[in-house]
Amino acid sequence: MRPALPHPGEAGPVDSMQAPALISASLDLFGVQPTVGQLMVLCEENYSGLMRLAPELARLRGPYVSRADAGAHLLLDVREQAPFTTTLRLTHLFAGSNEPGSWRSEPDAVLRAYHDAGQVEVLDLCQTALPVFRHYRAPALHAKWKVNLFLAKWLSYCLLRGHRFPSSVSEASCHRLRELTPSVP
Repeated sequence: MRPALPHPGEAGPVDSMQAPALISASLDLFGVQPTVGQLMVLCEENYSGLMRLAPELARLRGPYVSRADAGAHLLLDVREQAPFTTTLRLTHLFAGSNEPGSWRSEPDAVLRAYHDAGQVEVLDLCQTALPVFRHYRAPALHAKWKVNLFLAKWLSYCLLRGHRFPSSVSEASCHRLRELTPSVP
C-alpha cells in the first residue's frame, strides 16, 4: 500500500531537523487538481532549481553547454536578457542516428525566468518521452501545472547528473556547436 501523499500545497510532516518536502517531489502528473497558488509555489521551486543549475543566469548571454560524465549534453541558450527577466532555451542534445553531426533535442523547452518574482514560466515545451504533452501551448491551469511539474522533475534530474552552467563556451566551440546543430536554432 502506498503511503498517503500530502494534500497539494502542504509540504508534509516537518521536524526541526528536516527541510520541508518540495511540492514537486510528492505529486504525480495526473492525480492533482491544482490551484493557482500551488502553481505559483511550483514555479518558485522551478526558479530555485534553475538558479542551482545556472547561478549567474541573469548575466549570461548566448549558448552554454554542460557536459556531464555520462549522457547527453545539456544546452542552455539565453535568448533575451531584460532588467527583470531572462528568456532561455534548455534542451538535451542527443547525437542523431540519421547522419553524422546531426543532433536531436529532447526535451526542448523555452522558459522565462522572472528574477524579481523568483519564478519560472514554461513558454514552450516539446518532448515525446512522457505522456505529458507532445507539444505544449495551452494556457489552461491544469496544462501549466503538468508542464511545470515536468520541468521540476527534469531540473532535478539535470542537477543529479551533475549539470551546471556556465561551463563557458568559447567563441570557436560555440561556432562549432552551431555547425554541428543546424536543426537546433
